[in-house]
Amino acid sequence: MFTGALMLIFTGYPVAFALGGTALIFALLGMITGSFDLILLTALPERTFGVMSNYTLLAVPFFIFMGTVLEKSRLAEQLLETIGALFGRFRGGLALGVIFVGALLAAATGVVGASVTAMGLISLPVMLRNGYKDSFSLGVIAASGTLGQIIPPSIVLIVLGDQMGVSVGDLFRAALIPGLALTGMYAVYVAILAFVNKTVAPALPESERASGLKLVKQVILSLLPPLFLILVVLGSIFAGVATPTEAGALGAVGAMILAGLNRQLGLATLKAAMEETSRLTIMVIFLLIGSTAFALVFRGLDGDIWIHDALTSVPGGALGFLLLVNFIVFILGFFIDFFEIAFIIVPLIVAPAQALGVDLVLLGIILAINLQTSFLTPPFGFSLFYLRGVTPVKIPTTAIYRGAVPFIAIQIVVLTWLIWLANPATG
Repeated sequence: MFTGALMLIFTGYPVAFALGGTALIFALLGMITGSFDLILLTALPERTFGVMSNYTLLAVPFFIFMGTVLEKSRLAEQLLETIGALFGRFRGGLALGVIFVGALLAAATGVVGASVTAMGLISLPVMLRNGYKDSFSLGVIAASGTLGQIIPPSIVLIVLGDQMGVSVGDLFRAALIPGLALTGMYAVYVAILAFVNKTVAPALPESERASGLKLVKQVILSLLPPLFLILVVLGSIFAGVATPTEAGALGAVGAMILAGLNRQLGLATLKAAMEETSRLTIMVIFLLIGSTAFALVFRGLDGDIWIHDALTSVPGGALGFLLLVNFIVFILGFFIDFFEIAFIIVPLIVAPAQALGVDLVLLGIILAINLQTSFLTPPFGFSLFYLRGVTPVKIPTTAIYRGAVPFIAIQIVVLTWLIWLANPATG
């Protein structure tokens, strides 16, 4: 079943229909061989309605809409300009701004392709115009765009929480320290490199900087409102005042209010944001329906029992399980997007993880950072392909690869630390 589904996916056939079609083909094969009872398929309509009425997943379109409005209304671009003005007098200041804005935008949008593309379009021309080295600029943008995998409010964590049967609020709380640690390590690397090498990330010229009342006004109008919105959304979740879905609705309304106050909430902006939100939400829901059919047939053929026995008998116990699962997810991350992995692979590893005493919340954080790393790793990393699409033709692809390598090393350090914590024998 896995081989058949992957073959269909690699031919370019839509993933949701590849999963559903594979399920139906193997259900018929199972009926012919007597290993599958077709009566099990009668549960599919009920499960499909379960997907459509899932309250947790309702947070997905809210947070996508929130991030898309921030991007389409130029609030993200103004945020980058403001942080660049704040830190532009220092070498590497603009790169620090990209990391900060990338984290906020990516976390709200939650889709790596959209985040990396948006950050590439917004920040790459500014960085190149101010003398930043090609590979360094591209590495910063690619890494910053993938921070949305782990920094709440993250669509990735919402989907993982739903598929693993754990609280999304718990995942958000657990992701905060690793997410901030990763962002902080990015910033430290940028600061050190800019300090050591004067040409890689020069300070902005005087003409590009703001100061005095102009800078204060820029900060008040461009920096504080989006930051306040993110803090209110996360604070309401962490304080237990609102569920992630309710906080997502609050964030969506808040983003529209900010865009309106910024005089950027036109019909064209709303239409573009709603189209993007609809497209991404429909993709997620259809993927979930296809994977539901796949999982139903897979379990009907006792595949879940086979997977459970195979993973719980891996040499090394919980550590062996963690290493094997992370290796598989890392390799798959080269070829298929996060949502496919979340809907196909993640439900199958939950029971073995529980049997081995692995904390599911920590496992969810590990998987998010693992995928973030695979999306950045040459030559197949998704983020690198997305960034290539918005990079000037004169810049070679190898420049993107070179720029990503230091950030991959940083992510591997954080990933190793989390795996050590997740191992019941050491954590």
